[in-house]
Amino acid sequence: MHLRCFIAIEITETIKKDMGGLIEVLKKYDADVKWVNSENLHLTLKFLGNTSEGMIPKIIESLTKIAFFYNPFYITIYTMGMFPNRKYPKVIWAGVEGSDMLKKLRDDIEDSMSLIGYQKEDKKFHPHLTLGRVRSQRGIVNLIHGLDNFTGKDFGSIEVRNIKLMQSELKPTGAYYYCLQEIPFGGKYDE
Repeated sequence: MHLRCFIAIEITETIKKDMGGLIEVLKKYDADVKWVNSENLHLTLKFLGNTSEGMIPKIIESLTKIAFFYNPFYITIYTMGMFPNRKYPKVIWAGVEGSDMLKKLRDDIEDSMSLIGYQKEDKKFHPHLTLGRVRSQRGIVNLIHGLDNFTGKDFGSIEVRNIKLMQSELKPTGAYYYCLQEIPFGGKYDE
């Protein structure tokens, strides 16, 4: 059996709640955007895709080796924007700033996962929280002007103390995420 997996950093409940309130404000612009349920907000470090259940122990072992060498660090959820550009946005996001440790962690995960058969990501890493995916250009100009109100806004900091191997299940009502394994920094392994 295959599971749809990714490696992520969890966002605090406070920031999820704040982002949920922000999404509700942005919905009022009536743009054709599929908004993320705030409970699903996370920072993806590596999307693995369809993964055989037999690979899960190897992934956990690799992530545990990486996490052992990290201490907790902070990241800040800061500003808002869109990919790929303002003219034809596809993704509405909140930025993640702060730590060079985050980029190092992501690079270590990329290297480690490539050693067990996953393809390395070619694109430059732009840490972000996906808030919504644009489906069409309807209402997008007004939404972009609304997003401008949040440029440079600091939404709060998060102490990153672990990474999580997550499973994503796609259902007609949306995506559901489940933590398969939490891997704490510093060699502490929680079952």
